[in-house]
Amino acid sequence: MKKSIIYIFFFFFVLLSCNKKEKVDLIVYNAVVYTVDSAFQKAEALAIKDGKFVAIGKSKEILEKYECENIVDIQQRTIFPGFYDAHCHFAGLGTLSQQVDLVGAKSFGQIISRLKKYNKQNPDKKWILGRGWDQNLWEKKEFPEKTKLDSMFPEKPVFLERVDGHAALVNQKALDLAGITAQTQIEGGKVILKNGKPTGVLIDNAVTLVQKVIPPPSPEELKEMLLYAQNLCFSKGLTSVVDAGLDKKVVLMIDSLQKTQDLKIGVYAMLNPSQENKDHFLKKGIYQTDKLQVRSFKIYADGALGSRGAMLLKPYSDEPKTQGLILTSAETMDQLFKEIYEGGYQANTHCIGDSANRLVLDLYGKYLKGTNDKRWRIEHAQVVEPRELIKFKQFSVIPSVQPTHATSDMAWAVTRLGENRIKNAYAYQNLLEQNGMIAFGTDFPVEDVNPIYTFHAATARRDATHSPDNGFQMENAVSAQNTLRAMTIWAAYSVFEEKQKGSIEIGKQADFVVLDTDLMETDFRLLRLTRVLNTFVAGEKVFSDLESGY
Repeated sequence: MKKSIIYIFFFFFVLLSCNKKEKVDLIVYNAVVYTVDSAFQKAEALAIKDGKFVAIGKSKEILEKYECENIVDIQQRTIFPGFYDAHCHFAGLGTLSQQVDLVGAKSFGQIISRLKKYNKQNPDKKWILGRGWDQNLWEKKEFPEKTKLDSMFPEKPVFLERVDGHAALVNQKALDLAGITAQTQIEGGKVILKNGKPTGVLIDNAVTLVQKVIPPPSPEELKEMLLYAQNLCFSKGLTSVVDAGLDKKVVLMIDSLQKTQDLKIGVYAMLNPSQENKDHFLKKGIYQTDKLQVRSFKIYADGALGSRGAMLLKPYSDEPKTQGLILTSAETMDQLFKEIYEGGYQANTHCIGDSANRLVLDLYGKYLKGTNDKRWRIEHAQVVEPRELIKFKQFSVIPSVQPTHATSDMAWAVTRLGENRIKNAYAYQNLLEQNGMIAFGTDFPVEDVNPIYTFHAATARRDATHSPDNGFQMENAVSAQNTLRAMTIWAAYSVFEEKQKGSIEIGKQADFVVLDTDLMETDFRLLRLTRVLNTFVAGEKVFSDLESGY
């Protein structure tokens, strides 16, 4: 009898032990989950503990095996891995909170109106800074001049960056402070003259002459800018970003804010190739935390197509006297690539024109030699001659592109390049085919921060108005699956983070986004209406839509 009681007790103890659920921090179920793993599997539920995915599967299975206080019924909404912007200007986005927004201005008159309003609201500002003008949107598609700025602001310097950041309009006060005259010459830059006098328009490296005399933000202002950028990114479903061009001061501030948990977004830093950055970072080796990685340099080979600074093999179709600008000499780039290679860092080079792409691919080949895992990248790769494409495969170079550039530029790019050369531009599918991989970003604030626009532009090759009707050079549209990969796992791979991020898999950081639309199934005309309901970083909810979030 005594033995029977003992056996019964033991039986129930084992039964209870077997039925005991494992405690986790968060369970999300009743969802449509795109894992973006190697098999591109779909799931229904997630279990998260200590900031990582511990289980992915059917809702019934997850609910039976795990328990926690935070269980969320997603109500058949769609979950994707957190979007990873492979090329943007995160700190630059933050500066917009302190500047005049000139994006979308349809005339120079609209710019003047915005400047007047800003100056009235901020009379104590010592400089008027703005960004976003684009003469290609105006009826008269010509560079503006400073005459009106001089009359409005004779004693206050004005600095207005073009939308691509490769040109600026400044007033006479700013020119005087920078010491710029009609005789000013600078390698890789140009001071635009009219009747022998500066018009106020500066191209590429000439822009830096004024930037050097603009007072830098205080530490408190820099902190506010970075937090502003983070909040905007989270609201769009971005959980990690690659900042293309940072200096030591900003990198250290990002690191500090991440360590205090103020900044939760993941940042991969491309360093500007300054001596200070090389001395502080390159000589010490790769720097990595759970939120920050510093192991690359951003080099500018040429300028931008919109300001005719992109370096072309043949003259511009609409300006036969120019082929663009090389911003960093071949000799300097060669030396930089040598230092970067020997230091175990990654080279990421801005190449827009076909001449710049050829030059840099050949310089890369000098060090990479053949197949490798260095993951050096070409940023933008906008115009690439077909015979140069094979070099991406030959040297394992990753193309890092921004699909919205194609749909933003398509209305005027043909006038710059001509009917034949335009066919070699924005060729994302051709680039993808070289290594079976491509990384997508937005280049914000040059383009909108919203990664859904990237998805729309890559797959539909149409702009916000869904034009053109048949899509822009649809032979280079990218499939929905590959577009999602390029915005998540391939973006993570391009910065050595594919084992930690980029897909929803056990052991990876629990970064994910909840959308009100299934991007993979939605008509392209409805994609841009997609709303982010929630954004999670390492299992923590960092954004929730007030109306429909969970």
